[in-house]
Amino acid sequence: MITSKIKLAAAAVAITAVFGAGWTAKGWLEDSKELAAMEALDRLTANIREGQREISAQVEQRLSELKANERVIDRGVIREIQKPVYQRVCLPDASIRLLNSAASGEAPGEPADQVPEDAPTPD
Repeated sequence: MITSKIKLAAAAVAITAVFGAGWTAKGWLEDSKELAAMEALDRLTANIREGQREISAQVEQRLSELKANERVIDRGVIREIQKPVYQRVCLPDASIRLLNSAASGEAPGEPADQVPEDAPTPD
Protein backbone atom coordinates (compact mmCIF):
# COMPACT_ATOMS: atom_id res chain seq x y z
CA MET A 1 0.00 0.00 0.00
CA ILE A 2 2.87 2.35 0.75
CA THR A 3 4.48 1.54 -2.56
CA SER A 4 1.29 2.34 -4.41
CA LYS A 5 1.07 5.69 -2.61
CA ILE A 6 4.72 6.36 -3.44
CA LYS A 7 4.11 5.41 -7.07
CA LEU A 8 1.01 7.61 -7.14
CA ALA A 9 2.93 10.53 -5.60
CA ALA A 10 5.85 9.98 -8.01
CA ALA A 11 3.42 9.90 -10.93
CA ALA A 12 1.78 13.14 -9.71
CA VAL A 13 5.20 14.81 -9.35
CA ALA A 14 6.21 13.58 -12.80
CA ILE A 15 2.95 14.82 -14.35
CA THR A 16 3.35 18.18 -12.60
CA ALA A 17 6.98 18.42 -13.77
CA VAL A 18 6.03 17.58 -17.35
CA PHE A 19 3.14 20.07 -17.24
CA GLY A 20 5.42 22.79 -15.76
CA ALA A 21 8.15 22.08 -18.34
CA GLY A 22 5.59 22.23 -21.17
CA TRP A 23 4.16 25.49 -19.80
CA THR A 24 7.65 26.99 -19.57
CA ALA A 25 8.58 25.83 -23.09
CA LYS A 26 5.32 27.28 -24.45
CA GLY A 27 6.13 30.60 -22.72
CA TRP A 28 9.61 30.60 -24.27
CA LEU A 29 8.13 29.89 -27.70
CA GLU A 30 5.56 32.70 -27.37
CA ASP A 31 8.25 35.08 -26.16
CA SER A 32 10.53 34.22 -29.10
CA LYS A 33 7.64 34.80 -31.54
CA GLU A 34 6.85 38.14 -29.92
CA LEU A 35 10.53 39.12 -29.98
CA ALA A 36 10.79 38.23 -33.69
CA ALA A 37 7.69 40.32 -34.46
CA MET A 38 9.07 43.29 -32.51
CA GLU A 39 12.45 43.06 -34.25
CA ALA A 40 10.72 42.95 -37.65
CA LEU A 41 8.65 45.99 -36.67
CA ASP A 42 11.80 47.82 -35.55
CA ARG A 43 13.52 47.04 -38.88
CA LEU A 44 10.46 48.24 -40.81
CA THR A 45 10.33 51.45 -38.76
CA ALA A 46 14.05 52.05 -39.37
CA ASN A 47 13.57 51.52 -43.13
CA ILE A 48 10.64 53.95 -43.22
CA ARG A 49 12.59 56.57 -41.27
CA GLU A 50 15.58 56.18 -43.61
CA GLY A 51 13.33 56.64 -46.64
CA GLN A 52 11.75 59.73 -45.11
CA ARG A 53 15.20 61.10 -44.27
CA GLU A 54 16.33 60.70 -47.88
CA ILE A 55 13.16 62.34 -49.22
CA SER A 56 13.47 65.19 -46.74
CA ALA A 57 17.12 65.74 -47.75
CA GLN A 58 16.09 65.91 -51.42
CA VAL A 59 13.31 68.38 -50.63
CA GLU A 60 15.66 70.56 -48.58
CA GLN A 61 18.21 70.55 -51.40
CA ARG A 62 15.57 71.54 -53.95
CA LEU A 63 14.22 74.28 -51.70
CA SER A 64 17.70 75.71 -51.21
CA GLU A 65 18.13 75.81 -55.00
CA LEU A 66 14.80 77.59 -55.36
CA LYS A 67 15.65 80.14 -52.70
CA ALA A 68 18.84 81.03 -54.54
CA ASN A 69 16.81 81.87 -57.65
CA GLU A 70 14.16 83.85 -55.82
CA ARG A 71 14.32 87.64 -56.01
CA VAL A 72 12.05 90.11 -54.35
CA ILE A 73 11.83 93.52 -55.94
CA ASP A 74 9.93 96.15 -54.05
CA ARG A 75 9.64 99.34 -55.99
CA GLY A 76 7.41 101.06 -53.51
CA VAL A 77 4.66 102.15 -55.87
CA ILE A 78 1.99 103.98 -53.94
CA ARG A 79 -1.15 105.12 -55.68
CA GLU A 80 -3.17 107.86 -54.15
CA ILE A 81 -6.58 108.19 -55.71
CA GLN A 82 -8.43 109.95 -52.94
CA LYS A 83 -6.92 113.39 -53.47
CA PRO A 84 -8.77 115.56 -55.99
CA VAL A 85 -5.49 116.47 -57.72
CA TYR A 86 -5.30 112.90 -58.98
CA GLN A 87 -8.93 112.78 -60.07
CA ARG A 88 -8.67 115.55 -62.70
CA VAL A 89 -10.93 117.80 -60.69
CA CYS A 90 -8.68 120.77 -60.10
CA LEU A 91 -6.00 120.40 -62.82
CA PRO A 92 -6.36 121.41 -66.45
CA ASP A 93 -5.51 118.97 -69.25
CA ALA A 94 -2.06 120.49 -69.80
CA SER A 95 -1.12 119.79 -66.19
CA ILE A 96 -2.32 116.21 -66.51
CA ARG A 97 -0.14 115.78 -69.61
CA LEU A 98 2.85 117.15 -67.69
CA LEU A 99 2.22 114.75 -64.79
CA ASN A 100 1.82 111.78 -67.15
CA SER A 101 5.03 112.61 -69.03
CA ALA A 102 6.91 113.01 -65.76
CA ALA A 103 5.56 109.67 -64.53
CA SER A 104 6.64 107.91 -67.72
CA GLY A 105 10.10 109.47 -67.56
CA GLU A 106 9.81 111.68 -70.62
CA ALA A 107 11.04 115.23 -70.60
CA PRO A 108 8.03 117.49 -70.39
CA GLY A 109 7.99 120.05 -73.14
CA GLU A 110 5.84 122.95 -74.07
CA PRO A 111 2.55 122.03 -75.64
CA ALA A 112 2.67 122.47 -79.40
CA ASP A 113 -0.42 124.65 -79.59
CA GLN A 114 0.43 127.05 -76.74
CA VAL A 115 3.02 129.81 -76.44
CA PRO A 116 4.25 131.05 -73.06
CA GLU A 117 2.95 134.44 -72.02
CA ASP A 118 6.37 136.04 -71.67
CA ALA A 119 7.57 134.88 -75.08
CA PRO A 120 8.51 137.63 -77.53
CA THR A 121 5.95 138.18 -80.24
CA PRO A 122 7.10 138.08 -83.87
CA ASP A 123 6.93 141.47 -85.69
